[in-house]
Amino acid sequence: MVDVKFPDVGEGITEGTLVKWLVKEGDEIKADQAVAEIETDKAIVEIPSPKAGKVSNLYGKEGDIIKVGSTLASLAMPGEEVKPSEEIKPPKPPERGKKPEKPKEMPERVLATPSTRRLARELGVDISKVEGTGPGGRVTDEGIRKFSQVKPEAMPEAKPPEAAPPEAVPEIKALEERIAIKSIRKTIGERMVQSMFTAPHVTSMDEADVTELVKLREKEKKAAEQKGTKLTYLAFVVKAVTVALKQHPYLNASIDSQKNEIVLKHYYNIGIAVDTPDGLMVPVIKNADRKSIMELAQETEKLAEEARSRKIKLADLKGNTFTITNIGSIGGIFSTPIINPPDVAILGVHRIRDMPVVIDGEVKVRKILPLVISFDHRALDGAQAARFMNTLIEHLKDPDLLLIDIM
Repeated sequence: MVDVKFPDVGEGITEGTLVKWLVKEGDEIKADQAVAEIETDKAIVEIPSPKAGKVSNLYGKEGDIIKVGSTLASLAMPGEEVKPSEEIKPPKPPERGKKPEKPKEMPERVLATPSTRRLARELGVDISKVEGTGPGGRVTDEGIRKFSQVKPEAMPEAKPPEAAPPEAVPEIKALEERIAIKSIRKTIGERMVQSMFTAPHVTSMDEADVTELVKLREKEKKAAEQKGTKLTYLAFVVKAVTVALKQHPYLNASIDSQKNEIVLKHYYNIGIAVDTPDGLMVPVIKNADRKSIMELAQETEKLAEEARSRKIKLADLKGNTFTITNIGSIGGIFSTPIINPPDVAILGVHRIRDMPVVIDGEVKVRKILPLVISFDHRALDGAQAARFMNTLIEHLKDPDLLLIDIM
């Protein structure tokens, strides 16, 4: 027999939801054939079989929570007998007059993501003493912070909140709707709390005159459409960002808290925040500096669609060195975006508007793009962020500087 298990897919993922079986008991399957779809807090992944064989047993039903390392299916090899699934029976009750044997206590491994373990080390918290309140008993960032603020010997006994009498507010309850926080929404919250409470955020705001960029895009977007590509402003912004990051490397970095080092990254993987029905996801354009405007537009559109359909590969959600959140596609003038770990900076792009601008003593209407940069004050200072923004604005104002290859 060969077992097909839910493998460790990285990124601190400890469990997932069984979305769909792709095979049934008795099926003959090939090596690397997908047997099930599992939804993690990042994406929906297909679990392949390590070998060819006949499906003997499937464990679990659609909707079940599956732990990493758990067996999903058993395969019978040639010559082995295929046994039907056995019904799992509850343990027998103890005989009358006999006390049930107390199970032997076994040390349990603390379930926590790498980022939560790192936070515990930074705050000097023994993670084994923190109660796991997350899915499957996982220790959360919130639990670490609460524990660090209360001395163990002084911790009050937890008491359940007193429920309001059912008859007290029936009208209000009838108007309320409760929505379960799914894994991706929970992960977003945990990462944003970690970012806000770990990195001292500073946000700087500026504006770019993109009148010439608007003209260039209008001129070339028809040719792009004929090639099946939607030429968005975001593609130009990504290109300009990579140019600015090369000149100001401290914004393309991360912090190694264990070694007390700033890690400058000389590769440019740009994360693009995408609004999906399940919450914000950040696909990553790898080696964005090596791609043309057209290639960036094509890849951005492809990754965004895969993220919205939850068919995106986990590899496409990893490795970001800098993130862009395109708020302008929906609306808004300014914002204060939260840094996407492990980056040290995030750029917010807003809606282009017609604005009066004084040029050579005359008031003219120009296309103005509001920009904001939030950065980690541990890695860089305001002057470095301002210089980065100046370079970015310069290239958006004069797109010829980007040496665009739109063919």
